[in-house]
Amino acid sequence: MLPKFRQVSAVAFVAAGLVSFPALAQAVTFDVPAQDVGSAVRQIAQQANVQIVVSGSVARGRRTRAIAGRMTVDQALAHMLADTGLTARSTGEGIYVIVAGRYGETAPTVPGEPGAGTSGPQPEIIVTGVRAAQREAAAEKQAATNTIETLHANDVGKLPDQNVAEAIKRLPGLSVANDQGEGRYAIIRGIDPGLLNVTLNGQTLPAPEPDGRQVKLDDLPSAMIQSVAVTKSLLPSQDANAIAGEVAIRTRTGFDSKKPFFLDGRASVGRYDLNGKSPYEIDGTVGGRFGAGEQFGAIVSVNYSRRPIESENFQGSTNYNGAGVPDGNGLRDYNLTRTRLGVVGNFDWRPSSDVKLYLKTSYSKFEDHETRDQNRLAVTAYTPTLKGTGTILVRHREENDNTKSATLGGEFSNLGGGTLELSANWTKAVKTDPIRSEFTFTAKKGALTLNYDPSTEPYTLVPTTAAFTDPSLTFSKVNFETRHAYEELWQGRADYTHPLALGDDSSIKVGFKVLDRHKADDRDRTNYTAGSTPWTIGNVAATGDTSFYGSQFTFGNRIDYDAARAYFLANPAVGKLDAAGSLSATLASDYDVREQIIAGYAMATLRIGALTLVPGVRVEHTRDRTKAKIVNAASTLNDGFNSFGAKSYTDAFPGLNARLDAARNLVLRGAVTTSIGRPNYSTLAPFVSVDTSNPALAAIALGNPDLKPYRARNYDLSIEYYPTAGAIFSAGFFHKDVDNPIYSAFRQGTNITAGGVTYAAATVTQPVNTDRETVSGVEFNLQTQFTSLPGFFGGFGVSANYTHVWGHATANAIRPGTIPLGYQSRDLGNVQLFFEKYGLSARLAFNYRSAYLDTLGGSAATDQYTDANGQLDLHVSYQVVPQVTVFGDAINLTDAPWRRYIGSKPYLVEREHYGAQLRGGVQVHF
Repeated sequence: MLPKFRQVSAVAFVAAGLVSFPALAQAVTFDVPAQDVGSAVRQIAQQANVQIVVSGSVARGRRTRAIAGRMTVDQALAHMLADTGLTARSTGEGIYVIVAGRYGETAPTVPGEPGAGTSGPQPEIIVTGVRAAQREAAAEKQAATNTIETLHANDVGKLPDQNVAEAIKRLPGLSVANDQGEGRYAIIRGIDPGLLNVTLNGQTLPAPEPDGRQVKLDDLPSAMIQSVAVTKSLLPSQDANAIAGEVAIRTRTGFDSKKPFFLDGRASVGRYDLNGKSPYEIDGTVGGRFGAGEQFGAIVSVNYSRRPIESENFQGSTNYNGAGVPDGNGLRDYNLTRTRLGVVGNFDWRPSSDVKLYLKTSYSKFEDHETRDQNRLAVTAYTPTLKGTGTILVRHREENDNTKSATLGGEFSNLGGGTLELSANWTKAVKTDPIRSEFTFTAKKGALTLNYDPSTEPYTLVPTTAAFTDPSLTFSKVNFETRHAYEELWQGRADYTHPLALGDDSSIKVGFKVLDRHKADDRDRTNYTAGSTPWTIGNVAATGDTSFYGSQFTFGNRIDYDAARAYFLANPAVGKLDAAGSLSATLASDYDVREQIIAGYAMATLRIGALTLVPGVRVEHTRDRTKAKIVNAASTLNDGFNSFGAKSYTDAFPGLNARLDAARNLVLRGAVTTSIGRPNYSTLAPFVSVDTSNPALAAIALGNPDLKPYRARNYDLSIEYYPTAGAIFSAGFFHKDVDNPIYSAFRQGTNITAGGVTYAAATVTQPVNTDRETVSGVEFNLQTQFTSLPGFFGGFGVSANYTHVWGHATANAIRPGTIPLGYQSRDLGNVQLFFEKYGLSARLAFNYRSAYLDTLGGSAATDQYTDANGQLDLHVSYQVVPQVTVFGDAINLTDAPWRRYIGSKPYLVEREHYGAQLRGGVQVHF
């Protein structure tokens, strides 16, 4: 059971002051209207930058006097409470308790605060800032009937990091897959992010990218978000397509604020260490409640950011000879600009206590425009001397993503004695690449003598003579590509909860959901090789920043992409169309997938004494209809969809979550659940791609519309202790058995028929279901705030978690024995030291994950891994006045690189670093 002090109407605020000596005796300007005691306390605490606790229920039904003008805190409290029969007592530095009775009576104490331990009422504490968000998240986790982790925005609606992925990576058992130094995909307990379900305001989110089901969380600015809940053990009311779990994102509403009207804003500007450029961000939120009885709520939130990013990528090798010498290297300099726009508009109407209606809308836009310059060496001979060839490349890429969502719904209480929830949603994610193109200029084969030094990190491979300032490098190829992909969802759900006359607050819940998904990808690509007229790099060469990895390497000439494109279009004889390559690249990736899911469930929440049981079952019927294209000698660019697939299946997902309140603030949990993971769209598409450039052995690539979904059995056990508000000590164990995992299989045979054509001999690559995967792990979590310490030291706290995961796959059709699992970091850890008192808030956070497999090879020696990563970040803010806070961030202080290797750590595939990022800004809250 929850502790009784949760039922007490006590209010407290921790706010600003000086770091060591708050000037409580100095005059402060107050403006607090006459109102109920609870609301007045909130305002005076904010304006005076102190903590005030209302003890027990003494404030109920009492109203304060208005106060305005400049006075001390003691004078303000005395005047405000003059007619209430209450008095304020100071119980510590910057802490007041409001009690009933005459001045001089013993004031009650607050659990976990100075003076705790004496008898009397035990009030709840609600604080502002980081601590408020942590306490709210801890309370939600403690009260849950299943295993969850939560993250809440602070009292001014801000998450602690720049995007949703970056914020949730600090939760136990979570890590992220990065792109250009920013978190992009959430990874829970080392499970493929394509097996993770992501929802926004209770509705499934689509994925703009064409290749998988994983949702890009870096598209969502954190300023849009009120809370994020990560589910690790599913309830039957949740979608079963969540072997990794569920990330449930909720945007802010007008009813989330204590004040009837609020206006928040934030602006920041920074500096990237590597390129010296300045990212900036601005956002604003306005909203509140209005109408008779404040029955209407509305909020509009807008966020915009622009980040000019540079990263330096050292391209290693995926092929080392017997002596461990690589077959080349590349210096790749990325320069890109990322812009994000997020808009939320939420509207609520609560005409009575039994009816809640809402419309929740959102729009997010992500643009990534990138130029990648590259100097690359390829080894052509190892003996008697190391020989090689130099190549200069430039890639230009533009990516524009957007996601639009609208949800209409309502909650109706006292309907047949229960509560009915209805909602309908439309959402669409679109990815458009207006251009993706790369020019290549190459030197004569084997013209360079190379020196190799393995003692540096990364290794050094350089020519003995100039290679990348040579104006005679000759054009060899270019491509021009455009792409358009989208995923559109229509979904509706109904959930009905009815109380049960069993135990304490038991209930039964039933519901259904319908989801209709349409996913399509259309790519057009034209490839050219060198034409009849030679073209050397001289007229399009450009000199940029020559420093790379500090003084370790020198970057040579670059290609001016705009000049190269203009010259190529004006001189068509320099290129020759690669018709076969263009045809294959244009047709092979196109697909159209329609997926309909009809789901129904029934579950009970049985609270009998200290035991809570949540048994239930969910049934989902899935229907897939897929289209793709056949690419062979008979294909043309005008071909439409000419390969089709269809599949239907029905699954039942029983589950049981159990919770035992073993003692005060001690919770034991256990769960046995089942879930599903549907195949990626691109693997379901029945494409056929045949390459007959070797007439004796055709190379065939196939999709597989008959793939079975992953099916999993999940087991969770945990023990959680909540000694004080906001504090957690927990340990847990989890295990997953997964059937039908999907891997890409390779085989060679004779008389192979593909696309209606039989080939005498061919190699075939196709995704297939294999045997099974298992994942196990342990999680430990610690979060506490040292509020019992005196004075300055009472502002400190610590949060730390550690997860150890182990597992493997058995896929004898792929390779014998056990194989490692993709994305599975064996060790995950976070440590945060934070301080919040006297208006100062600071957080020093270190995030670590060990290496994980990202590309499965034919053997352990050819498996490719993303290396371990540890990043240190610092956030500091100071509340100048209750309405204004200034802040500063130092991100990636350790300049943690993104590094990949093949087989074992010394064999480098690539290493990319970003430098640190500094930013500062101001935040206002009214």
